[in-house]
Amino acid sequence: MKRPAATLLVNTALVIGGIATAFPLVWMLSVSFMQSGAAGHFPPPLLPAEPTLENYRVLFAKHAAGRYMFNSALVALVVTCISLIFNTMAGYAFAKLRFSGRDRVFSLLLGALVIPGQVVMIPLFALMKELGLVSTYGGVIVPAMASVFGIFLVRQYALSLPDELLEAARIDGASEMRIFRSIVVPLLRPILVTLAILTFMASWNDFMWPLIVLTQQKLHTLPVALASLSREHVQDSELMMAGAVITVVPVLVLFLSMQRYYIAGILAGGVKG
Repeated sequence: MKRPAATLLVNTALVIGGIATAFPLVWMLSVSFMQSGAAGHFPPPLLPAEPTLENYRVLFAKHAAGRYMFNSALVALVVTCISLIFNTMAGYAFAKLRFSGRDRVFSLLLGALVIPGQVVMIPLFALMKELGLVSTYGGVIVPAMASVFGIFLVRQYALSLPDELLEAARIDGASEMRIFRSIVVPLLRPILVTLAILTFMASWNDFMWPLIVLTQQKLHTLPVALASLSREHVQDSELMMAGAVITVVPVLVLFLSMQRYYIAGILAGGVKG
């Protein structure tokens, strides 16, 4: 096959794949502006005949969507900031600091990656109950303060940092904290941005654990509130789509705006094994 023909075939396949991926999101947005019951017609309309913001007005005025968005943003921001601190420090320590049992402990952490999160939810809930964190934001934040994946991601990137640079700083009299703060963290910036995006998105979209530990409705995050709303308005597709839009759009905008940093961090993280 000639090169131009192969290029055309690949580009055509990419365009078709892109359309197939984007169509559900575009249709979700379109339905959110439809009149109540309009999406139930057959065949379903692609565009609203009479666009309206009524579904969004109902969500924010009647169902306190603004409160739930604030809850989600608060939890996601706090989890992201705290986990970045712990994951960065732990990842750097496993990569560059020498201490007894380092490799063995890291191997045990990697082994924990194969354990499904659902398996530990019951003992984790019991622990949160003993700590008095059930039905508080602490019950969501504390278990997410560090993650094995985050530590692994930072460690893999930190392995590429030159040992000579760190040794030169130590010879000049810099403390380990000064080295970490002034040298290591700036060099880790690409992977930290990537980790921040992944952590924020995971925390914002998390449904199961907030559903279990946040027993008071006023503390619910947006995915939990939307699931509760669907039980009351299961037939109101337009209202549900509006709720899905306000859940998806913030993380989608965040990802698209930070996409180049995310890709750079992922590519750079694979420099060393």
